[in-house]
Amino acid sequence: MLKIIIPTIMLLPMALLSPNKHLWTNITAHSLLIAAASLQWLTPTYYPSKGLTHWTSIDQISSPLLVLSCWLLPLMIMASQNHLEQEPMIRKRIFIMTVLSVQPFILLAFSASELMLFYIAFEATLIPTLILITRWGNQPERLNAGIYLLFYTLASSLPLLIAILHLHNQIGTLYFPMLKLSHSTVNHSWTGLVSSMALLLAFMVKAPLYGLHLWLPKAHVEAPIAGSMLLAALLLKLGGYGIMRITVLVSPVLSNIHRPFITLALWGALMTSAICLRQIDLKALIAYSSVSHMGLVIAATMIQTQWAFSGAMILMISHGLTSSMLFCLANTNYERTHSRILLLTRGLQPLLPLMAIWWLLANLTNMALPPTTNLMAELTIVISLFNWSSLTLILTGAAMILTASYTLYMLMMTQRGTIPSHITSIQNSSTREHLLMALHMIPMILLIFKPELISGVPM
Repeated sequence: MLKIIIPTIMLLPMALLSPNKHLWTNITAHSLLIAAASLQWLTPTYYPSKGLTHWTSIDQISSPLLVLSCWLLPLMIMASQNHLEQEPMIRKRIFIMTVLSVQPFILLAFSASELMLFYIAFEATLIPTLILITRWGNQPERLNAGIYLLFYTLASSLPLLIAILHLHNQIGTLYFPMLKLSHSTVNHSWTGLVSSMALLLAFMVKAPLYGLHLWLPKAHVEAPIAGSMLLAALLLKLGGYGIMRITVLVSPVLSNIHRPFITLALWGALMTSAICLRQIDLKALIAYSSVSHMGLVIAATMIQTQWAFSGAMILMISHGLTSSMLFCLANTNYERTHSRILLLTRGLQPLLPLMAIWWLLANLTNMALPPTTNLMAELTIVISLFNWSSLTLILTGAAMILTASYTLYMLMMTQRGTIPSHITSIQNSSTREHLLMALHMIPMILLIFKPELISGVPM
């Protein structure tokens, strides 16, 4: 674990001390090396936990998410390069250091074997994200978005802290392997119900559950590209990962506590897909589609069967890569047209024909076309939900149809149609952008051949 965390932390002095000419090259190359080194975590093992120390343990659930977070760091740096071109050098360095400072906390949160350490790392990711949105956002509403993000997250995480301390009082340890061995600690009294709710609430806001999701579209729309990628691909996954870890502690007899969550998550998947169909802002459309996909993840993690967990894991990784790629594509359009309104940026296929290929591939994976891992995940989740209750098929089926509809709508609006009259000349797509898209797409294609690497099932 340290051989990844220490090089990641050493990126901070590197960002500060690199010569101006080689700043981007150094950071990108170094973070790509870290990403390559992190692939070792995907190797199969006979032990439930790899690298078990007093403070970290990497098992089948955390290793794919750890690799995803290491993989996306160089991509965030590459995506931000053009956006910061006109900035003074010191601003570039501070921006890079802000993006880099989230990474050690994310790695700690995904690999912590102790509940309190997980909580601290989970909360610490908030500060750099907030700085990114409020300092480097594009519009004046960014402060409003930052306040939404801060207060939603803080209001939900205080009950979590109290519930963790209550757990510690009851059991005497917060060490995950020990918590699994102790019998279900949450009793069937009112306090048990309230502490279960408190344990789940913070992760439901982070994931986000429909009804607690209002901070997400705001934060996405206002964030710079690195902030959007960070939020969509990694911070939402902290919510899903947290639910997976915590549901072990919540008594299975309290299954009635799961019903409203599963219903709300599926209803949310349906509603946000419908919202996407009438969305005029490209970034907001992609943000709402994230809420819809994470609704399926929440529903699956609440069922707590092996199949459902496996589907949720595959969907989290697939969605991390897909939504990150969609945000990058939306950003390439924004950098050229300086608008996110779909009507003002349509018909770009004749102008940027190569970008149209990436748009097509990203949208096909988003709508879960076979043989992508997104389809594998959605089918697994739909089957496990159907097994839980056959009525869920109506909601999941409708949500999947709407997902295909708004994805095709997004593709048609951005690529086809008449070119608006105000677009007279447009900058060509660069090699850096194509490399960025390829580095999102290649893992998705490779995972089709070996999905068990990310399915969370011991190999």
